[in-house]
Amino acid sequence: MLGVSAVPAVIQFALMLCLPESPRWLFMKNDEAQAITVLSKIYDLARLEDEIDHLSASLEEERQKKNTVKYMDVFKSKEMRLAFLAGAGLQALQQFTGINTVMYYSPTIVQMAGFTSNQLALLLSLIVAAMNAAGTVLGIYLIDHVGRKKLALSSLSGVIISLLVLSGAFFAQSSGSSSGLFGWAAVLGLALYIAFFSPGMGPVPWTVNSEIYPEQYRGICGGMSATVNWVSNLIIAQTFLSVAEAAGTACTFLILAGIAVLAVVFIIMFVPETKGLTFVEVDQIWKERAWGSSYNIESLLEQENQS
Repeated sequence: MLGVSAVPAVIQFALMLCLPESPRWLFMKNDEAQAITVLSKIYDLARLEDEIDHLSASLEEERQKKNTVKYMDVFKSKEMRLAFLAGAGLQALQQFTGINTVMYYSPTIVQMAGFTSNQLALLLSLIVAAMNAAGTVLGIYLIDHVGRKKLALSSLSGVIISLLVLSGAFFAQSSGSSSGLFGWAAVLGLALYIAFFSPGMGPVPWTVNSEIYPEQYRGICGGMSATVNWVSNLIIAQTFLSVAEAAGTACTFLILAGIAVLAVVFIIMFVPETKGLTFVEVDQIWKERAWGSSYNIESLLEQENQS
């Protein structure tokens, strides 16, 4: 059983041997010929020339910025603090709304719902995993058609409903009802949770984190926000069963629903819509949020005075 999990790792390792390096990284290493070869597989001739010109023009600037940006620099700039708050907050809330708890403990949750058969619990958990994979594929389509922010909010709305269904089913069971209907209601809540979470709050935090940081901060902030994600994952995975034992399974899912409500508020207040925007436009959003809408006018006047 454990050996089967090595198969995807071997496939991923084999495919990564065929994965080309980033064109930007190749330019930074003065391997322009290889960078152009990689770009030619992505863009047509007209776009290829533009990309090469852009990379060539930004090469020296990129080197200078890379040498000066440090981890603490993220917190020295107000606009970068806002950007990192949005990115890291999304990553933390992705975990604290319970996704990996559901994925790790779905057989246990199914058994908590009254299905004592190990085989049935495993089968139902495999169905949940398959729904997660299918939902993620759907999210790839929706994220550019619906928009990041709207997709995340829609996803969380469904997550809240499904967690309330789960909580209600376990409350009914804890009240002494022996009806198998509540067990199936819990399984339905579990399935609805995955169906709503996987297309939205699954891919959106990762997508947004790749779009909200200026070029020189992208690597550092992306790594820091990913660390927040996995630390949050560790916390929620290690505490779920203990909290469920202490407060009850129903209350635990109710707590997760409350966190999902807070996630909705957080996204509305702190996360901008990045669909269709360039990095320059996203950077301008953070500057205006940090310094007010007058920042754009003042910067234009400053540019005119310099010219």
